[in-house]
Amino acid sequence: MNTLKSFDPSNGELLGEFPLSNKEKINDTLRQAKIATKSWKQLSMPERVQHVKAAYAQIEPEAGRLAELLSREMGKDINRASGEVDGAIYSAAYYADETMAALQTRSVSRGTELHYKALGVVAVISPWNYPVMMANNLIVPALVAGNCVILKPSEETPLIAQAFYEHLVRHLPDGVFNLLHGDGEVGKMLVESDVDLIAFTGSQAVGKDIMARSASKLKRLVMELGGNDPMIVMANTNIERAARFAVASSFENAGQMCTSTERIYVDEAIADEFEQMVVNIASQYKVGAWDEPGVNIGPIINARQHGKIIEHIRDAIEKGGKCLLGGIEQPERYIHPTVISHVTSEMKMAQEETFGPIVSITRYSNIEQAITLANDSDYGLGAVVFGTEGAEAVAHQLEAGMIGINQGPGGSGDAPWVGAKQSGFGFHGSAEGHRQFAQVTVLGK
Repeated sequence: MNTLKSFDPSNGELLGEFPLSNKEKINDTLRQAKIATKSWKQLSMPERVQHVKAAYAQIEPEAGRLAELLSREMGKDINRASGEVDGAIYSAAYYADETMAALQTRSVSRGTELHYKALGVVAVISPWNYPVMMANNLIVPALVAGNCVILKPSEETPLIAQAFYEHLVRHLPDGVFNLLHGDGEVGKMLVESDVDLIAFTGSQAVGKDIMARSASKLKRLVMELGGNDPMIVMANTNIERAARFAVASSFENAGQMCTSTERIYVDEAIADEFEQMVVNIASQYKVGAWDEPGVNIGPIINARQHGKIIEHIRDAIEKGGKCLLGGIEQPERYIHPTVISHVTSEMKMAQEETFGPIVSITRYSNIEQAITLANDSDYGLGAVVFGTEGAEAVAHQLEAGMIGINQGPGGSGDAPWVGAKQSGFGFHGSAEGHRQFAQVTVLGK
């Protein structure tokens, strides 16, 4: 296969195709990026920030067209796609200023300073579920730090990546921002090339492969590797509020979100009421294509992922799970809202990232059991606790990088995007995250 084809996940329509990048193209792109780095890093940070902001400002008039393209290629509804594109434009300027502040020379003691210098060339390998925002969050700090960037977007969403690239590259110096199209094999060649840092968002398995391929040259890595996020629902919680969050989080982006709630642990004293409320709320969601009115749940990205979700549902039911809504019989390309209760730890959806619109519920008899079950995972990206008295004490015992109490995981504003255990290696966002895109140098004088 010499071309990369992009399909509308709602109907299988071919949207476009690109030549696959070969080794020669990768080497040529890397060579151009290395040449461009020499002059790009010599600019002052305010000058680099000005370039980045000007480039993103040119996208704003095209935001509506980009959102529609994003919807068609990835499947999310137009409101969510518009929010992603608009959010990327807004956050780029914010991240640029935040990165510049984070990389200022700092005095740490008398006569000793910390300086932050460019690393060189950063490879950004971005996912399909948030193809603009997740790439954007890595590209901006890398550029402001003085690096040049090679973006390798997911093979599922090359069209929106191409459009995003074409708008930005017109307003940046030659070779500063580059694009390679390809599948996993292209990604492997890029990882093994002479890049200086690899910033990756994707699966745990691919992250481990990237780490292995980077080991011989000890390349810098910033990786977010998905999650299997737990939610603990305490008996003293506001049940309706908890149920609404459980459904909204499980179904967001058709469940194709790394911080979607994947495992819910509810106190058995309120389980019946909670489950009934979840079913009532979930049954109101509408499945359909991005341009259908009132759609909450779009298509699943491809047949492979669709099949995995059905396999998780089948596995749970065969092992004693109770299907309260939805089930194994699903239409092609879509998964209807599904609620499974009495999920146990040996089921696939308890141990693996399902990545679909499934509410998975387990009952617990005491809070210590709930904490143990919540922590029984290799993943540790996000976690949430719903309750009143004692909720914060529970939150402090959860093994996750981002934890929310009566809200989604993590905080807001300047908080980093960070995973624990096998959900991350390094992190991005916040001053500390932005500094991972630079080489710190200690200068004594």
